[in-house]
Amino acid sequence: MNFNKPMHHRYKGPDMLAISIKLSFIFLFALANGFVGASAQQDYPNRPVKVILPYVAGGAADITARVISQKLSEALGQSFVVENRAGANGALGADLVAKATPDGYTLLIAASGPIVVSPVLQRKMPYDPINDFAPVSQITSFQYAVVVRDASPIQSMQDLMARAKENPGKLSYGSTGIGGGGHLAGVMLEKLGGVSLIHVPYKGGAAVWNDLLGGNLSFTFEALVTAAPMMKSGKLRGFAVTGAQRSVTLPQIPTLAELGFKGYNISQFQGMLAPAKTDPAIIEKLYRELQKIAKSPEVIKRLATDGGNDLVMSSPSEFASLIKAELASYGKLIKDANITPE
Repeated sequence: MNFNKPMHHRYKGPDMLAISIKLSFIFLFALANGFVGASAQQDYPNRPVKVILPYVAGGAADITARVISQKLSEALGQSFVVENRAGANGALGADLVAKATPDGYTLLIAASGPIVVSPVLQRKMPYDPINDFAPVSQITSFQYAVVVRDASPIQSMQDLMARAKENPGKLSYGSTGIGGGGHLAGVMLEKLGGVSLIHVPYKGGAAVWNDLLGGNLSFTFEALVTAAPMMKSGKLRGFAVTGAQRSVTLPQIPTLAELGFKGYNISQFQGMLAPAKTDPAIIEKLYRELQKIAKSPEVIKRLATDGGNDLVMSSPSEFASLIKAELASYGKLIKDANITPE
């Protein structure tokens, strides 16, 4: 060998074996993640699921939660167990879900209050309505009815307003708490009707109509899902509904806007949420099942025909957009009316 001859070093280029191995790992990682998502969706649920309802039993949201949970149990072969965790106008139960393990086994069914009202009403909240939840679906949209007990001397909406003007600060109405839908409905009635009313907050809807039936309240704004059956049975009389349109359930009852309260419109949602970072495959599976449930004749009759709700079952992204929009609109209403927490 001639050691004096210069050696020519061949450029070998990239290490093709190393690149091949790296690409293989990337492919396997992506494939594994796909299988994990598919597996999560396929296997879920494999044990009972807690459905936190942040109100006392018996109210409008309680009815919705139990109807939906029963149908999910039937469809998915595991118990969806409703747990009533009332307090702080729904914030107590919502916070439990916000801080729960994001595995799909703790869910929240709540109305607008703790999600889009309390966060703009309270100075400090234990959770963030945007960052601490994964929206699953808006289940319903609902409105309220202005109702009195059957034995009440108040005979019409005009009569109610006349009495309120003749007796400022004397007529009382109840709600599920400051900032609750019933409270905001009363605030808007005061503003558009030029009257002063007494607002009495309660911890749940059932307590409101118990006191109404007992004669301790002059009137109230009751969600149609509970008001409609009681009106049909003769226990309550209704004068108006709070939404932009008449209810399909009670088409004979006019809207407040029709009765001269121009621009009056209070409607809210009921929806399902999971803790943030819950596997999107689980969120998607729940959403798909809710879509099927909305077509059930039993659910349509219980929540829509008899209950006065509009069944929505929006997608997770649509529900997320609604939450952001209503945080802004309720924030303005509360600020303009100078509503402050207790």
